[in-house]
Amino acid sequence: MFMRTIICLMAAIILGLCACNKDDYYQDSGRHDPSFKGSTLEYLDAVPLFFDTVAAIVRIAGMEDVFKEDTLTFFAPTDRAVLSTLKRLNFTLYLLNEDTVKTLEDVPAEIWRKYLQMYMFHGANQLKDYPQIDYNLLNIYPGQGFLSWNQTPMNIGVIYNDDNGVKYVGYRQLSISFIPDPARPMNNWTTYKVASSNITTYNGVVHALSDIYFGFDINYFLQDAVTTMQNGE
Repeated sequence: MFMRTIICLMAAIILGLCACNKDDYYQDSGRHDPSFKGSTLEYLDAVPLFFDTVAAIVRIAGMEDVFKEDTLTFFAPTDRAVLSTLKRLNFTLYLLNEDTVKTLEDVPAEIWRKYLQMYMFHGANQLKDYPQIDYNLLNIYPGQGFLSWNQTPMNIGVIYNDDNGVKYVGYRQLSISFIPDPARPMNNWTTYKVASSNITTYNGVVHALSDIYFGFDINYFLQDAVTTMQNGE
């Protein structure tokens, strides 16, 4: 009985370590190998559990050469974010009595391209290249405004977390925000946090985002996709 208990405990520990290793690769930028020997597109292809759908969108959008050759910082949405968005899109199409999406190609390439480019930036920037942001003290730590690949205004900054009640001494985490109205650049941001940062490739840097929706603001994506599909574009 005692030996059986020991064996069960050892099995539980091993399973727990395996689960942690998988989670750490994605969530803790300090545990995975930060250097990938290949292009940014090859990196997406090499991590199919998280990015094979995103890699397919890159190709549908006609951005394959950019992800292979251009110097690029990519805040990578996950496959789960894409699937969550497609579920919302199909529900909206169903309510409108429109045909639902069955493959990625059913969504017009121009929609994929527009929203994919919101995550893309010229240059190869790591976490250290971005300023601090505190969402409760934006007048002091505002991050920095950037224009994405398609000139969409965004804010990028590093969150300095607290540790044991001491402000700003904890781990640092990248965040990126969509600014919907350039005339009011501090209002109504949609903010996503980075789950794994500083993955370098031959032609840039990848920062993997937490799972939410593809396209930052789901309502903008739905409106654009539905309108374009209804117009048969």
